[in-house]
Amino acid sequence: MSDHVYKSVELTGSSETSIEEAVQNALTKASQSIENMQWFQVTETRGNIENGTVAHWQVSIKVGFTLE
Repeated sequence: MSDHVYKSVELTGSSETSIEEAVQNALTKASQSIENMQWFQVTETRGNIENGTVAHWQVSIKVGFTLE
């Protein structure tokens, strides 16, 4: 097993549907420019309210990726 060095970035994704979709939206977009993503950690969950209901979920995550 080789030693790994990781770097992490913080992202915020949003979704009108769910927390899970907000996370996936952030990961999908990040995968266009970040290679070797290995893990994520939810750091904050919040939302936008319109007319008494949830209009958008916003989820901040830390994403770790392996440096080559």
